[in-house]
Amino acid sequence: MPSVHIDNVGEMAIIECAGRFVRSDAAFKLREAVTSQTDSRVVVLDLTEMHAIGGGGLGMLVLLQRWAQEHDIRFKLFNPSRPVLDKLKHVDFELATLQQMMSLLSHVDSRYARALIESQFPLHQLSRYA
Repeated sequence: MPSVHIDNVGEMAIIECAGRFVRSDAAFKLREAVTSQTDSRVVVLDLTEMHAIGGGGLGMLVLLQRWAQEHDIRFKLFNPSRPVLDKLKHVDFELATLQQMMSLLSHVDSRYARALIESQFPLHQLSRYA
C-alpha cells in the first residue's frame, strides 16, 4: 500500500513517498499531500522508498509540477529508486542532489540535515573512511 508522510521544516515540505504508485488512488494521495502545502516555498518529494510508478503517477507529477509553478513553489524530486528513475527520464523533472538537499536543510534545521546524511550514508559505511 503506497504511503506519504509530510515533514514541514520552516518553509520547506519534505514529502516521503513509499510503496508502489501505480494506481489512481496512490496518485490522488500524492496530489492531496502536495497541494496541501500552500504555505511552503519548497516542496521536495523524497522518492527513496517509492518502488514503482505508473503512467497515472507520472501524469500526477507533471500536474503537481505545474501546480507548484503556478503557486510560486519550488518542486523537487529527491533520490528516486532505479525503477522510478527509469520512468522519470521520459519527463522533465528537477532532481535534487544530496548536496542541494543539504544546502536547503542547513538553512532551516540542522537536525534534518543530520538525519538526511545518516539515511544516505549509514554510520557503518562512514567508519570505513575515518
